Amino acid sequence: MNSFFDRLYNNNRLAVGFFAVLSSVFFIGLGLVHLFDWDEINFAESAREMIESGDYMRVQINYTAFWEKPPLFFWLQVLSIKLFGLGAFAARFPNAFFGFIYLCTFYLIGKKHYSAKFGLFWSLLFFGSLLPHIYFKSGIIDPVFNYFIFLSIYFMLRVIGKDENAGKLALLAGIFSGLSVLTKGPVGFLLLGLTLFIYLLIKRFKPFPKLKYILYFFAGLFAVVCSWLSIELVQNGSETMMKFIAYQLELFNSDVAGHAQPFYYHFVVVFIGCFPISLLALPAFRRKEIQPFDLQTWMLCLFWVVMIIFSITTTKIIHYSSMTYAPLSFLACLVIYNKYKNGIRLPKWQLGLFLGMGLLIGIALIAVPYLLINKDLLIPLMNDQFAVDSLATAINWSGLEPFIGLVFISSIIGSFVFLRKSNYLKMLTINAGGLAITLLLVLFFILPRIESFTQGPAITFYESKKGEDCYVESFGFKSYAQYHYFETPSGLREESKDLVWLLKGEIDKPVYLVSKSTNRELDDYPGFELLYAEGGFRFYKRAPQ
Repeated sequence: MNSFFDRLYNNNRLAVGFFAVLSSVFFIGLGLVHLFDWDEINFAESAREMIESGDYMRVQINYTAFWEKPPLFFWLQVLSIKLFGLGAFAARFPNAFFGFIYLCTFYLIGKKHYSAKFGLFWSLLFFGSLLPHIYFKSGIIDPVFNYFIFLSIYFMLRVIGKDENAGKLALLAGIFSGLSVLTKGPVGFLLLGLTLFIYLLIKRFKPFPKLKYILYFFAGLFAVVCSWLSIELVQNGSETMMKFIAYQLELFNSDVAGHAQPFYYHFVVVFIGCFPISLLALPAFRRKEIQPFDLQTWMLCLFWVVMIIFSITTTKIIHYSSMTYAPLSFLACLVIYNKYKNGIRLPKWQLGLFLGMGLLIGIALIAVPYLLINKDLLIPLMNDQFAVDSLATAINWSGLEPFIGLVFISSIIGSFVFLRKSNYLKMLTINAGGLAITLLLVLFFILPRIESFTQGPAITFYESKKGEDCYVESFGFKSYAQYHYFETPSGLREESKDLVWLLKGEIDKPVYLVSKSTNRELDDYPGFELLYAEGGFRFYKRAPQ
């Protein structure tokens, strides 16, 4: 192992090849399960409708303007769909590819400012952490969005660090900031601006960038953003843009779509979900290390800006704090690398926390499938009738699924042994390999079965209507699955977007509505026939007179 890594440290091509092999794990099984409501299906459907309608400048859902997101991520999905065909694999492919880009980027940045070993440690830590790894197997926007923000901040810190290529770097910082805005909206620029402001405030504005570099930055930012805005305004007018801005403000001020959570929500998510980097990074929050460009301070500023902004935001969704993953992985690497250089062990409290937290996660991986297999133990504890009905769906479990947790526990114990011996490279390798194998096993043997009872009956129904001349819609709950898996064609009657018309209007073709099992309004609704009920869903038909 050491001889291979010794060659890798001195050969960027070999390093890129190594990360290509490592990141291949992100691509395995991408299309094994359907996309999940809401975000995954929402974004993939917008990309599908771009292709179906031929309008690539307008983000749509059900062929109606969707003002919540800019178009860049959907363009990536469009390219992927054109390459691989419509499906979950194509929708998730951009994030898997960016997983490879992340690993290479962290390695090259670490090698440039520290050493090749630092870069390797950083990449392995990121790869071997729970949520960062899982997100590269998803079809959500955040991994791409976060990458652009991270690069923008990295180039800006080099500008302030008086890099000899400061002008070029300032322009690149602006371009990547613009790409982040084009991916998810103005919060991309906001995070950069606040991180820069906090850093300068800490430094009492002494390393303030020169005016010409600020102008270079805004030139890059406006070049990217205005190229989109100008086309958007010319093609679609200002209405969509005004709704987009209003929605961004609404996310901050109110609970959108029932995602209100307590203030500490993201702290819990990041600490548990980012194991092990969340606990390995802890010493870096209280002890200052000497390192290039004051990277530790920059990363701490970025971490706290994200945590505080999204903790005070009323709408809280798990991936809102995902921008913390990159700085947190750097801080964890800084701790591990300094221990490695000085031949020092981690303190006992940190070793104990690593082992204890890892074992608890492993136990959870055993308990969840065990309870789902033995659902009679779980159902009496549940107060949600929809969840109870969903669990009643017949699922074929092998009974071996709980043993996947033992794979994770074995890797934790192996990692702990080498961590205790200060053999950090072997610890990182075992941890990364163990997590990758565990998540692949979960993907192949647990997740398809979970999907079968959470959304499987509804998606199977939508797919069965694909190609039929009819209308398909959800009733009483919000979903995007009906559009994507029915593959709603463009050019349908405008009235079909109106639920009242589907319920009472003079329809010209059959209407199929899907409701949750807890909603039986349609049982007594004139003209509707209950086709069948399965799991947590009921399926209805209304025929034209």
